[in-house]
Amino acid sequence: MKISVHAVGRMKAGPEKQLADRYFERFAKSGPTVGLEFAGIAEIAEGRAQTATERRREEGQKLQTYLQPGTALLLLDERGRNLSSEDFAGRIGLLRDGGRKALVIAIGGADGHDQSLRDQADLMVSFGAPTWPHQLVRVMLGEQLYRAATILSGHPYHRS
Repeated sequence: MKISVHAVGRMKAGPEKQLADRYFERFAKSGPTVGLEFAGIAEIAEGRAQTATERRREEGQKLQTYLQPGTALLLLDERGRNLSSEDFAGRIGLLRDGGRKALVIAIGGADGHDQSLRDQADLMVSFGAPTWPHQLVRVMLGEQLYRAATILSGHPYHRS
């Protein structure tokens, strides 16, 4: 299953980008052994509309262009489920084993995700109650994808 990340906002050079890149590279190397292929990160500019609702709608419409028929959608959203690493890996494994060919994981903009995206999401995940800076969300997502690949392969990186 091809996994791609769709992010609202650009990641600037710096230590956060280096760390995120390191985890995404680790995932890209370890994922294929468990049937997960990293297809990269698509960045879009933040919406420029006047209201938060209009910005969410504008950003959501851009994401829709990446969603081919049969593609699973996972939103990182504050209203999502707070999953353990094992559960996160298990959900990805279920999508893969259920025949999904692709998964898009979406990081929303400052205003969050449009309701239309929440309605069609296969899964909404939260990285906890705090609001996290966009750069750290990318680091955490990269690490969790790498950890998911190690969990699914039985590698000792993840220890209970």
